[in-house]
Amino acid sequence: MMRAASLAAVVAVAAMSVACDRAPGRPAAGAAHGRPDTLLDFAALYRANCSGCHGPDGRGGAALPLANPVYLAVAPDAAIRSAVATGVAGTAMPAFARAAGGMLTDPQIDAIVTGIRTRWVDRAETAGQSLPPYADPAAGDVDRGQQTFATYCASCHGITGQGGEGASSIVDGAYLSLVSNQALRTTIIAGRPDLGAPDWRNNRPGAAMTSQEIADVVAWLAAKRPQ
Repeated sequence: MMRAASLAAVVAVAAMSVACDRAPGRPAAGAAHGRPDTLLDFAALYRANCSGCHGPDGRGGAALPLANPVYLAVAPDAAIRSAVATGVAGTAMPAFARAAGGMLTDPQIDAIVTGIRTRWVDRAETAGQSLPPYADPAAGDVDRGQQTFATYCASCHGITGQGGEGASSIVDGAYLSLVSNQALRTTIIAGRPDLGAPDWRNNRPGAAMTSQEIADVVAWLAAKRPQ
């Protein structure tokens, strides 16, 4: 009886071992194993950390498309790296660098920034054009901003910004609470081509917005942000 019980126990352990080998999520035999913090493949890093908000190919997500060539022409590497590493305070953009409480190493942050530049830059899109500065030091004027908004933006967003035939509300309190002033400026400059929103050159055909006009519209929108 004792030997039979021992044999049964051995068989049970062997069966459990086989079952564990076939468990869902277990790497296949011969699969490469490595520490997660050594992963530097852009596609894998982007898919795991960025695609949920910015879209699987840099387009079509809830957040700013990173594959927008106008955005990449305007935004410096330091700004993109800072957003990835330390997030954007007061918005839905989290920090990914370990030093800021995230999970990624500095080389992984660099791999993401380099991959975005390598894959999605299209210099021909803005060749020979004078680009507005990414961050304008000039202060915007709220009153001028309202007038400028009526000139360049109201045809889609409505005269009060609460939505029109071409676009939804841009003064919604929940939306403004989730975006920074820089994000508003970036969106005005780069547009949201995935949503049909033109960039700073095409709100009025033949009349690109100046950097000051962009700053004024940002000031007007920021004044409507719930405190």
